[in-house]
Amino acid sequence: MIDLYTWTTPNGRKVSIMLEEAGLPYEVHPVNIGKDEQFAPSFLKVSPNNRIPAIVDRDADAGPVSVFESGAILVYLAEKTGKFLAPKGEQRAKTFEWLMWQMGGVGPMLGQANHFINTAPEKIPYAIDRYIGEGARLIKVLDKRLGEAAYMGGDYSIADMATYPWISVAFDLIAQAKPDVVGEGANVRRWLDAVGARPAVQRGMDVPKV
Repeated sequence: MIDLYTWTTPNGRKVSIMLEEAGLPYEVHPVNIGKDEQFAPSFLKVSPNNRIPAIVDRDADAGPVSVFESGAILVYLAEKTGKFLAPKGEQRAKTFEWLMWQMGGVGPMLGQANHFINTAPEKIPYAIDRYIGEGARLIKVLDKRLGEAAYMGGDYSIADMATYPWISVAFDLIAQAKPDVVGEGANVRRWLDAVGARPAVQRGMDVPKV
């Protein structure tokens, strides 16, 4: 059994999607970040950075293992199950490339865009334009990649699971705000439809139920 500490954010849903796709049994522990529950001492023992998601694998070979940071969790679960990450070769490298691209670009840039649009106490046009513009550039990069391959790493992988929750909520907003950069985004739209149609993705996107 895996304990999943999560909330209703794109980063949290990366991991619930992977757990559903891999068919691993798990127990959900909602961590309401709107109420600062991520700062509870008990959660700090699992996630030293006070951020969701985090997991505890009760069934690890040498005893329970806790893992924080969504990308690290995805890799851990892929290697635990032998699923959604090639064991070697070009496709493994491509999956890691695009997973790191999401972790270093899509998540931070779209996260900042959301902050300055929706939660910052002061509207700062420069910041809003800066992060929406970078989000648009990244979507264009993704669209080019998805014109070369059906999925980000070649086959469906943890790179797609990491990226889908972010792009699914941001694509229309950014495409409307920066149509000159995003263009039609036909390859991204096709990919969003394909990934979003997967039953495990649909279940994972509904975790936690609050």
